[in-house]
Amino acid sequence: MNLVAGVDSSTQSCKVVVLDADSGALVREGRASHPEGTEIHPEEWWRALSEAFDDAGGLPDVSALSVGGQQHGMVLLDRDGRVIRPALLWNDTRSAGAAADLTAEVGAEDFARRTGLVPVASFTITKVRWIRDNEPESLARVAAVALPHDWLSWRLRGYGPAGSSPLGPDLDALTTDRSDASGTGYWSPLTGRYDLELFKLAFGQDAREAVPDGGDAAGVVILPRVLGPGDRAGRVHPDCFGGAPLGGTAGIPADGILLGAGAGDNAAAALGLGARAGDVVVSVGTSGTVFAVDTSPGQDASGTVAGFADAGGEYLPITVTLNAARVLSSVAGMLDVDFDELSRLALEAEPGAGGVVLVPYFEGERTPNLPHANASFHGLSIASTTRPNIARAAIEGMLCGLASGLEALRGQGLSAERLLLIGGAVQNPAVQRIAAQVFELPVVVPSPGEYVARGAAVQAAWALAGERPDWPVALEVAPAPDFRPGILANYAKAAALVALGTGGE
Repeated sequence: MNLVAGVDSSTQSCKVVVLDADSGALVREGRASHPEGTEIHPEEWWRALSEAFDDAGGLPDVSALSVGGQQHGMVLLDRDGRVIRPALLWNDTRSAGAAADLTAEVGAEDFARRTGLVPVASFTITKVRWIRDNEPESLARVAAVALPHDWLSWRLRGYGPAGSSPLGPDLDALTTDRSDASGTGYWSPLTGRYDLELFKLAFGQDAREAVPDGGDAAGVVILPRVLGPGDRAGRVHPDCFGGAPLGGTAGIPADGILLGAGAGDNAAAALGLGARAGDVVVSVGTSGTVFAVDTSPGQDASGTVAGFADAGGEYLPITVTLNAARVLSSVAGMLDVDFDELSRLALEAEPGAGGVVLVPYFEGERTPNLPHANASFHGLSIASTTRPNIARAAIEGMLCGLASGLEALRGQGLSAERLLLIGGAVQNPAVQRIAAQVFELPVVVPSPGEYVARGAAVQAAWALAGERPDWPVALEVAPAPDFRPGILANYAKAAALVALGTGGE
């Protein structure tokens, strides 16, 4: 039996799945936590990756693996392969001003035409501009800019800081894939190339794509070479973790392990779910995402829909909310209950929560683009301020934000036939039932699984066999359709008030 492994290096943790390459059946898995925060030193990801491999029983029998990772995070490397500063993550909103500046300098329509997106604080291009404007000491040292999955794949291949990695700091060995590159703001899904003029505008320095044996790159910033679907990045080096055995086993085989191209987390999830035309995926994690596989690149000058590339050779229009599962944990903490009790309370309340609406912008928001907004309750009265209404308003508010994203996708011409609801929070019975009332599409909940890691394993199997596997995905729940448009209407009114109060449109 050939085994393949997939990694999901997410905001909160690192997950590893080991699967049968023929059937996609889960053989074993492991995980390890990441620190909290909006800027994290990449060495924390490396530590967690090693621990997750260990927790999964090591890699001695694995033939291929690939890495899916959180998108947009900015990893800055110097000439010696050292990380210059902690990585700014997708949910770090300090670059909101940089996003506004870049949009003003280029124009929203031109940005959308050239890259498929309009800058918001999440995207990498805004973070490199922020570094240029705020950290000249970091700027002077930058020799390469990578993304989380790029850096992890590079380290797995044995590259890294001079003197502490088997192969040393060859920055021209950096690779990425089209899905992750499309979230930078300086790569075009339409042309399949970096827009180096945009990068220079943001960072103030020339850049080039990494090439094998690229030679002297003094004064030029290196960007990872973009691999295609099914491509091989190289092999995992047997001594990438210093030769220490993993999981009490022989560790990584002496001849290494085939390494796939890797992917951004949402594109990996689409692969893991086997998403096809007509499927819309709503993922409820630290952030909330609404995305679908499409055959043509998107260009939404409003910036609501980002026109990313997918990991299979097509495109992945997407909307993202900064506030998702942690909305529920925040309100559960406020009510001093666990998730099960939050679910029970929410289902005690009537649809619409007695008029109570939570606009859940606890960490600002990306869709709509209100990075400095705060969460707020609306419609509270003596009669409506009950624990069940508050619990239900939390779930409705989180899902209504995602439903707005779905409408934005449909407004761009996307054909939507069913909605796949994934993420740990969607195992909550109240989330499932309320989703059927908030979304107009039929809702299905796939069996619980690590779909980002599974999608990375699809890439590993693809690289190994030369063709994309077609693994079945089991569906666990299909709540009865029960669309209640009044819930969305009340939410829209409250959200409009918040936007008005924060200077939004």
